[in-house]
Amino acid sequence: MTEPYDGDFPDGLSAAELGMWQAFRNGSTYDLRARDPAQDDPFAPRVWGPERSVDGRVVARLLLSGPPPRPGRVAALKLRGVRITGTLDLAGGRVAPYVELTGCRFESEVVLPECHFTTLRIVGCAMPRLEAARLRTEGDLHLPRCRVAHGIRLTDAQIGTDLLINQIEIGPDRNGRALAADGLAVAQDLQAELVEARGELSLRGAKVGGSLSLRGSLLRGREGRRALNAPQLTVERTLYMSEAWVSIDTGNQGTTPPYGIVMAPTPARGTRSQFFECRGGVRLDDGRFGDAVDLHKARFVLARHEELSLRRIVTPELRFNAERPEEGRVVLNGARVVTLIDVSTSWPGPGGLAMGGFVYESLVPYGHFPLSRRLEWVAAATPEYVPEPYERLATVLRSCGEDADAREVLLAKQRRRRETLPPAAKLWGFLQDWTVAYGYRPGRAAVWMAVLWAAGTLAFSRHVPAAIKQDEHPEWNPALYALDLLVPVINLGQDGYWRMEGGWQWVAAVLVVLGWILATTVAAGASRLLRRG
Repeated sequence: MTEPYDGDFPDGLSAAELGMWQAFRNGSTYDLRARDPAQDDPFAPRVWGPERSVDGRVVARLLLSGPPPRPGRVAALKLRGVRITGTLDLAGGRVAPYVELTGCRFESEVVLPECHFTTLRIVGCAMPRLEAARLRTEGDLHLPRCRVAHGIRLTDAQIGTDLLINQIEIGPDRNGRALAADGLAVAQDLQAELVEARGELSLRGAKVGGSLSLRGSLLRGREGRRALNAPQLTVERTLYMSEAWVSIDTGNQGTTPPYGIVMAPTPARGTRSQFFECRGGVRLDDGRFGDAVDLHKARFVLARHEELSLRRIVTPELRFNAERPEEGRVVLNGARVVTLIDVSTSWPGPGGLAMGGFVYESLVPYGHFPLSRRLEWVAAATPEYVPEPYERLATVLRSCGEDADAREVLLAKQRRRRETLPPAAKLWGFLQDWTVAYGYRPGRAAVWMAVLWAAGTLAFSRHVPAAIKQDEHPEWNPALYALDLLVPVINLGQDGYWRMEGGWQWVAAVLVVLGWILATTVAAGASRLLRRG
């Protein structure tokens, strides 16, 4: 700032602009702060005078066609505590120097559509709006701790490495969007932690080469808009919609705990956890996530007509241990997940869950998740009887070796199906359930076989029938005869030698019919046990 300038300055520059011009050639930070926190706060209503002001047109001229650096220096624009008047318009330009603006105040919107940067860092600045559709950067785009009153537009922008917007506060544009970033492409990570958005975050068709982190953010959708609208989002690693750690004293971001300690999170001393909260609908339909979707302790405050929509997402792991939504619906129709990690208390009740065609291969519950609660989970997703969720759950349980639980699920499926049948079929269903539990409890069928055998033995012990052929018959044995009638296929040497007449003929017929039914049930149960695994 104080070194002599060995070239010509443009005409009409103010003293502040002359200092900025010289600092640009030096590559040094141009700092106009008053060293008073109250006066240096870019978000406070206090007015910054002309001694701290530069014209946006001068900044644009400096970046697009500025002077060469001093010998041995690298030209860069580094401003701190500067007020930028007018509109900073770099639309369609190519900015080669490094740009870093910290604690600055923009009086008008920043216009950067189709502009090409190497690296752009705007930190802790106040601006009315950032218009940057189709922006390109070779390196990072950083906007942490900024306040943007009327939204950010990054539609079809391409970020060469990381996009960092942690702790930013964004208001809505005239269409109710806080961040319009449809078609955004980020080569590495997109960090949007502790964001406060008063409008829709639109990331339709966006692609993130690393992880997308929304830890600790507060998203509020405007009327008629979702809080997060991101169909066809592609994240190569993990989407985090979970808690973050912040300082108790300052509220600034602390260290986010790594994956692996979420089972019993303990904030570090001097920090507290801040949950991800979404007030409005969420749409992640047709998303692709390379590692996981993490909803650890997330809060979704939905209206009755709003949804947390995960239709047709594909991910190896879904960690659904969010707080239970009081209203709205969670929709998993067509989603494909390898491992579902969940908590019994996270899922909504009847009418609040839909998962037609939801495919998962294994279940890993956090804490105790009894089968009765799992059946309630399926029932909540099927207000009208649908067999597929029951069959999927039974398949997963059987693949894990839980054959008994799988049979209970299929039995519950039959009982739900019975509710849709006409009266006669429903009566037959009740009889099947009471006697053999639709064949899913073969032990009960074996008990009935024993009871019928005992009853048949007792009955036939009081009646000695006549032989069909007087010279060709074994000795009468009521126990073996009753068992011969009950057990199909196997011949115990009694059936076919005795003539049953009158009521005894009906008794024998009933034993034969019941024997076929019960023996088939027992055989099916034994077959399922032999096919285990």
